[in-house]
Amino acid sequence: MSPMHKIRLTVVTAGLGAALTLTGCGTPGAPQPPSLNLADPVANLAASRAGSQVGLTWTMPKKNTDKLFLKGELSVRLCRQEAASACAAIGAELVFAPGADAAFTDTLPAALTVGPPRPLRYFVELRNRNGRSAGPSNAAVVLAGAAPPPVANLTAELRKQGVVLRWPPDADSAAIRLHRKLLTPPAAKPQPGLLTPPPEPLSQSLLVEAGVNRALDKSVRFSQSYEYRAQRVARVTLDGKTLELAGELSAPVRVEVQDIFPPEIPAGLAAVATTGDAAAQTAIDLSWQPVTDANLAGYIVYRREGDALWQRISPAEPLIGPAFHDAQVQQGHTYRYAVSALGQNGHESARCAETEETVPTP
Repeated sequence: MSPMHKIRLTVVTAGLGAALTLTGCGTPGAPQPPSLNLADPVANLAASRAGSQVGLTWTMPKKNTDKLFLKGELSVRLCRQEAASACAAIGAELVFAPGADAAFTDTLPAALTVGPPRPLRYFVELRNRNGRSAGPSNAAVVLAGAAPPPVANLTAELRKQGVVLRWPPDADSAAIRLHRKLLTPPAAKPQPGLLTPPPEPLSQSLLVEAGVNRALDKSVRFSQSYEYRAQRVARVTLDGKTLELAGELSAPVRVEVQDIFPPEIPAGLAAVATTGDAAAQTAIDLSWQPVTDANLAGYIVYRREGDALWQRISPAEPLIGPAFHDAQVQQGHTYRYAVSALGQNGHESARCAETEETVPTP
């Protein structure tokens, strides 16, 4: 190889090495600014007023503004704003963990519980260890002003159709909000299945229109305990938006929902006698309308002659279908019949309206 060739080869090799050096993996990019570790602002702050207290709830964020998971507890500050005034701090500084469900109750000063309805805005702000924040949360709005009076003498009565709730008539034109709390939540999550009812919510509410002083809760379940409370709610329109001004919650009323009710009384009982030359062909056939109660176990058939005492003539086990064949009858005799329904809880309904039938003599 000539000296010239050696020089050219050296230059090409050196150039290739430089290219590999410039474009190789692991080359550090432009330096990034350090993270300020600012928590994402709360986006779901909610507020509800009951008398002189305002309940606030929100969810703590899990990540910071750099989309990195937060570590350690966060400092929380709350404030309340009326009209165009500054947002005044309320309560002491709180501390919550990332992702936690947070809550706070603000007791309104007397000046905010009197006078005409007017909006109050609440904000929550999260600060890092350096006292810095990414900004306040969404505004949660309630109404200041004089709230409707509390509901007195709330009563609850268990009926077969559900729980009947009553309260005194309201002279004001305020609606009533009923709050129901499940006191006996299931100990374990039920296994899903076609026949498995969906789990009950731990709390529910129902708004009853003004002028009505009773309600029927048909969604209760047997073997459960519930607590009911009521509050008057005035609806006020401000700046084109309808807001609620709610009074204090009533004293709680507790109801134990137990299956102590019998099925419906059977109806439509009919008797038809048949006779023949042989005694075995003599009988009275009974039929009635089926009872549709979900807890029905069956039926019991009673018979008597004249004004004698009723006697059970059906088997010890309740009848499944709405029919019975009475072969223990005699020609020329008149019999009276009645039927009752038996529930799976062992409770028996009253006997239905009786019917009578005479076995003819051939």
